[in-house]
Amino acid sequence: MEIDAAASGAMLKRERVRDAILELIEARRPGDAIPSERALCSELGVSRPTLRAAVDELVVAGLLVREHGRGMFVAAEKITQELVSERNAFSLPQAGGVWTSTLLEFSTQAAGARISRKLRISPAAQILYVARLRLVDGIPMAIEHLHVRADLAPGLTSDELQQGDLYEHLHDRHGVQVREAVQSIEPTVVTRAEAELLQVPELSPALLFERLTTDSHGRAVEYVHSLYRGDRYRIVSRLTLSAGDEQPAAEEGHHPGIPPGDFTSGDPVTLSTRGVVQQNN
Repeated sequence: MEIDAAASGAMLKRERVRDAILELIEARRPGDAIPSERALCSELGVSRPTLRAAVDELVVAGLLVREHGRGMFVAAEKITQELVSERNAFSLPQAGGVWTSTLLEFSTQAAGARISRKLRISPAAQILYVARLRLVDGIPMAIEHLHVRADLAPGLTSDELQQGDLYEHLHDRHGVQVREAVQSIEPTVVTRAEAELLQVPELSPALLFERLTTDSHGRAVEYVHSLYRGDRYRIVSRLTLSAGDEQPAAEEGHHPGIPPGDFTSGDPVTLSTRGVVQQNN
């Protein structure tokens, strides 16, 4: 494959400019201004288009905020959640900030074709549908849609859902012990309606979470899909890299985010983001 030298050079120059601006951001606090485009172009010795391309990336990433007529400012810190849990624990460390919820809908309805396939029940079976806006320190952060089998949580009220943990409620009142969850995360963008709830521009980047939770009998209990703001929320994974002479044979293929050959052949890698769940309280 032939690499375009001009395109490669432009990309590398933008990356150097981006790193220089990141240093400025890291040395400041949220809300602090950074130098003007003119000053940065002069200091870094680059053209205005090159600088703006780097700044645009940082604005989209939620690290900088442009204010018309005022300049550029360091954005508010992102809410960080580390996807690490103690062995055999069905929970995660709570993400940063004070989390609250605003209930958007709470109803009992037929599962329908799509959700029934997820929960492995009849399309006519009843489910509890809950939609809520999740806020951190009063700022909209996510839209969450829960679908719970109604026969496993009869009598569940919106007040109970708002006040306590759903899994504890299922265990204490209905004898349902949740055991496993499979969760996926992928990038997406918000629709106009979602943008209004999250107070972001339409088509802003977001993270889509989908989770299917099963109990100790293998029954699907809950299907959830949630939309998190991409400019304010990030996920941190922890990898455990074994060391020592006696090691199990490595599986074929490679792990996401780790190029093949980055570690000595045979070193097992444990990725903590597999089979985990977000907190429901």
